[in-house]
Amino acid sequence: MSTGALTIDLDALAANWRALDALTAAETGAVVKADGYGLGAARVARRLAREGARRFFVAVAEEGAVLRRALGPEPEIYVFSGHMEGDTRKLAEAALIPMLNSIEQLARHLETLPGHPFGIQLDTGMNRLGFEWSDWAEAAGIALEHEPLWLMSHLACADEPDHGMNGYQLDIFRQMTDGLGVPRSLSATGGILLGPDYHFDLVRPGIGLYGGHPFEAAQHVVRLDLPVVQCRDLAQGEVVGYGNSWQAERPSRIATLSGGYADGLLRALSDRATLHHGATPCPLVGRVSMDLITVDITDLEADPDYLTLLGPEQGVDALARMAGTIGYEILTSLGRRYARLEQGA
Repeated sequence: MSTGALTIDLDALAANWRALDALTAAETGAVVKADGYGLGAARVARRLAREGARRFFVAVAEEGAVLRRALGPEPEIYVFSGHMEGDTRKLAEAALIPMLNSIEQLARHLETLPGHPFGIQLDTGMNRLGFEWSDWAEAAGIALEHEPLWLMSHLACADEPDHGMNGYQLDIFRQMTDGLGVPRSLSATGGILLGPDYHFDLVRPGIGLYGGHPFEAAQHVVRLDLPVVQCRDLAQGEVVGYGNSWQAERPSRIATLSGGYADGLLRALSDRATLHHGATPCPLVGRVSMDLITVDITDLEADPDYLTLLGPEQGVDALARMAGTIGYEILTSLGRRYARLEQGA
């Protein structure tokens, strides 16, 4: 095989959903936007539906339409971007539920899809999506007459349990929604871990399902093995790759692997990342190029057929720290050239 093998452990995904569900008395949905965080929204959602998830969340209507074809008519699919201009037909045909973000979206929805279900997103301080307090005060009466399914907001700093923003947003959310008689949702993965005060009626885990921070108890969902294309010996002082950015300090054995920034291996991993042969670490040396990386395998007893970048020895957050980023970016950057394999389907 000349491309990397990306193995998605659906049993681990399901176990993570069950573990998060067990932390709350609220209903547990699932966020599968960005093509299931890069792992395939259809396969992810179908497995989670088997576990009991009945409400799924995507970023845009186009994602929702694809997911509807995969899931069939029964699960509810919510669209965080709301009812954008041009979305009306997609929302209607795929029975998608927009989470309306503004007075403009509310007016568009009531005019073009009267009677079609919707939810409301409220801005509680993140200043990204949702009705601001003044707009909600103006529009609440009209919206509530049409019986929104949910009132939602999103926490900005839930991955930092002691951050003062968490309590602030909780208080604002309560002030905006208490006594309205509409089911509520505030928390994604981080909010679930903050405790029951943040759970309300529905929680929406995302990154925790896929093995990412801040859900430290999560099982690894992704394994990425990269095949070795060629191995060569270097004398002390020889260099590797573009810009001669790495120089051998001893006689070395170098493996060239199929995979590069076109496959989501960020250039920031150059001279920083570690791959593994079993439990043995092997440093990436030189620059990440478009299709290839070079790895120091001097300490291995024999040339490997492949090395593992993501797996039991190294999860998405460990790799993200090497690149100076977050696990979300690692997952959603995984390229399309990998052979995608399912485990535990």
